[in-house]
Amino acid sequence: MSRLGAGRHAEDAGPAVPDGLRTSVHELTTADGAAVTGVLRVPAGARTVVTLMHPRQDVTHHALVPYLLAAGHAVWTQGSRSPNNDLNLLHEQALLDFAAGHVFLRDSGFGHVVTLGHSGGATLAAFYCQQAALAPGDRLATAPSGRPVALRDATMPEPDGAVFLAPHPGQGALLQRVIDPSVTDENDPLAADPGLDPFDPANGFREAPAPAAYDADFVARYRAAQADRIRRIDATAAALVAEARSANRSFTAHPDAYQRRRALAPRLITVYRTDADLRNVDLSIDPNARPYGSLFGRRPDLTNYGLVGFGRLSTAAAWMSTWSANTTNADFRRCAPGVRVPTLLLEFTGDQASFPSDIAEFTQALGATDLTVDAVPGTHFGRPIAEGAPSGNELAAAVVEKWLAARVS
Repeated sequence: MSRLGAGRHAEDAGPAVPDGLRTSVHELTTADGAAVTGVLRVPAGARTVVTLMHPRQDVTHHALVPYLLAAGHAVWTQGSRSPNNDLNLLHEQALLDFAAGHVFLRDSGFGHVVTLGHSGGATLAAFYCQQAALAPGDRLATAPSGRPVALRDATMPEPDGAVFLAPHPGQGALLQRVIDPSVTDENDPLAADPGLDPFDPANGFREAPAPAAYDADFVARYRAAQADRIRRIDATAAALVAEARSANRSFTAHPDAYQRRRALAPRLITVYRTDADLRNVDLSIDPNARPYGSLFGRRPDLTNYGLVGFGRLSTAAAWMSTWSANTTNADFRRCAPGVRVPTLLLEFTGDQASFPSDIAEFTQALGATDLTVDAVPGTHFGRPIAEGAPSGNELAAAVVEKWLAARVS
């Protein structure tokens, strides 16, 4: 039997690397002094560069890279200050990381810089576009926890265009969709309220892979309970932030070794069971062409209890900045009106995290007057929907290349 998470990512290698490709690795310094790295690939004669970044993941080998290179575009894949480690991820700091890459690309002499955000990278790019378009003094001065951020001091060039591929609504809004509200004890990964258990047959679940069938009343109670659980964790995060501030004040007043340790000691938030979006097992809710299963595997009733999942471990400041739907600034819909550069919004028709209702909402919210909305068959990570069909990434790349060709020379 294949492992539970098998088949998440697309396996197509894409076209061959073009002859004459130059590849270089660069370390950059952000406006607040952090170090970030990126990989620049430049085909001969390239004048346009497409930049990819994700707040939590390494995108060096993103599936669209070879397609963009084959089309003659340079590609910049950038990491954050803590790639593949979101324990203390502040989206406001990730914007400073992203900004350093944009400054580097402008200074490198490219004629056009276009950002391509996939999944959570799309929300990061929308957040960046929103803040970059503001006068420096109007940008955010702090993260939601109150921690100062240097956005007002940073150079933040706007891109010449933005591609949003399979955008979900943001890490916080996404977590509220997938969090299991039946948890009754945040310290016990197995504690459950049977009346809210999404994988209890009494509530409409059927043994996988038969689709579940939840009634409207259960769906409404479930979603309300998801929001309630997020609010309870918000309260915990706020209390931990207040405790940290108190410790820092105590250290300032009494700078002895104990107070210094107290000021430095983290209080981490552990969140169990975050793979429980009803839509992943009841395909009649927000219907599209998605297969049964979630982003994390084909058996959400099992992976929900496993190690991998969104927002599983974080500092209180990271919870408030990234994972809380109520306090995060990185929300696609709220950032979308500030995106005014030419924009391509591209949907995968079998997406398990970005649904038709999301795309409709984002279409209405985006501020760009030059807005193209399109869709191609594929799952969230660009796998084909049907066996033997072209991959979603191949089809998406063709749409992106056509859109770029009409806007850059």
